[in-house]
Amino acid sequence: MVKEEVLAKLVDSGALGIIRVQTAEDLVRIAKALYEGGLSCLEITMTTPGALRAIEEARGELPEVLMGAGTVLDGPTARQAILAGAQFLVTPTVELDVIEVAHRYGVPVIPGAMTPTEILTAWEAGADMVKVFPAEVLGPSFIKAVHGPLPQIPLVPTGGITADNAGGFIRAGAALVCAGGWLVDKKAVAGGRYEVLTENARRLVEAVRRARDL
Repeated sequence: MVKEEVLAKLVDSGALGIIRVQTAEDLVRIAKALYEGGLSCLEITMTTPGALRAIEEARGELPEVLMGAGTVLDGPTARQAILAGAQFLVTPTVELDVIEVAHRYGVPVIPGAMTPTEILTAWEAGADMVKVFPAEVLGPSFIKAVHGPLPQIPLVPTGGITADNAGGFIRAGAALVCAGGWLVDKKAVAGGRYEVLTENARRLVEAVRRARDL
């Protein structure tokens, strides 16, 4: 899948699921549960042990899912993630070397930023989209305000996104939303209740669909 196709699928999906857990053994099972709920775009964070192996396994077992690597902090990690099969990269901050590696391999990159200056800096440095973090602090009104003077930049609010507030960010102009902590409920994972994750995914996808239909 070429870069433009990956970006189109991300936007079309409207929601990206972030998997950040303490052990590697649950990663692929979590990815399957989220996919069963309708999420076709997922990100495994590099802070999770065994993340590279999980990305590779998930790509093999879930070929329909767009699989990315998150919390990529440097160029070498970006390269390792791409070689493991990551189809896009996400960073928490503006990391120029990660953007450079992503461009070298033709992989979309979504750097994290907070202020309008950081957002524009990331875009001018070559970001394909810009992750606006932390979204729960900034709120949908911030997305709407930034989208006004910078409509050319696809904004991806991240942090504190749930099925209850995702629609507000979409209506404010977000290209898509990212959900993690609420989506991948740690207690549910610890108890092996993966159906909770599937239901959370279903609710998130439905919230985005409803907001786009308005």
